[in-house]
Amino acid sequence: MYFIMNTLRSFLAAAASCCFVAAPSLLAAEAPTVLTAADLAGRMSALRQDGNSYVRYKLDAAGGTIQIEGKERRGRGGTEAVYRVLWPKDRKGEAILLRKGGGRASGTLFTPPDKTQALSGNEPFFGSDLSCDDIVDNFFAWDQQAIVGTESVDRVNCTVLESKPGKGGSAYGSVKSWIDTRRMVPMRVEKYSGSGQLVRRIDTTRVVTDDKRRHIPANLSVRGPKGSVTEIDGSKIKHDVTFDDREFTPEGLKAPGGGAQGE
Repeated sequence: MYFIMNTLRSFLAAAASCCFVAAPSLLAAEAPTVLTAADLAGRMSALRQDGNSYVRYKLDAAGGTIQIEGKERRGRGGTEAVYRVLWPKDRKGEAILLRKGGGRASGTLFTPPDKTQALSGNEPFFGSDLSCDDIVDNFFAWDQQAIVGTESVDRVNCTVLESKPGKGGSAYGSVKSWIDTRRMVPMRVEKYSGSGQLVRRIDTTRVVTDDKRRHIPANLSVRGPKGSVTEIDGSKIKHDVTFDDREFTPEGLKAPGGGAQGE
């Protein structure tokens, strides 16, 4: 998933955020020799805003292992996404609907057969070390971006980008991303509280090429604030699929899942 496989692909991309449409010429172009912070953040944000996609991945957290499908619509105006548990059998059908525009994420949790609960975005994503807001956030689109150094991550040379939100725009005070500018992949993301305390670290442990021939994070290791770890293994991603608008509603969560049109 691009933050998930983009964030959790965003980084999940972020993303997730980034669920979440850039011109093909921009995405295909080689990175310039020298990137400003605005250039780098803009390119990463464009990759995050990749239109409609269908993803599948395995999430291994303290509460056990689950398999999930995700339907994401990511654009400049924001992100809306639905994630549904496929396995194990006793959790099949659990689903989360998330929406995020200029502010924090909100959404709905559905637990079969008919229970729904409003989400503020701070809740753990299916009991993992990611919050629901992490899944749909796009911190590369924040107003304040700065290059604060270079560093190697797993023998990959990275540019370190620091992102800061506008007032009230995030639960985090800042985010640092170690970006492989050759492949345009975040190899590490660290999220900090307003007081500067490290809250989450997300490491990319495997990079693959997606159906658009772009490099994306496929496997992520997420360390939470209390030292717990969630492993995410992306198994499938497909872009330019078609969804019914009703799927992105609380009522639509109650319908069985089943892939996406255009697969």
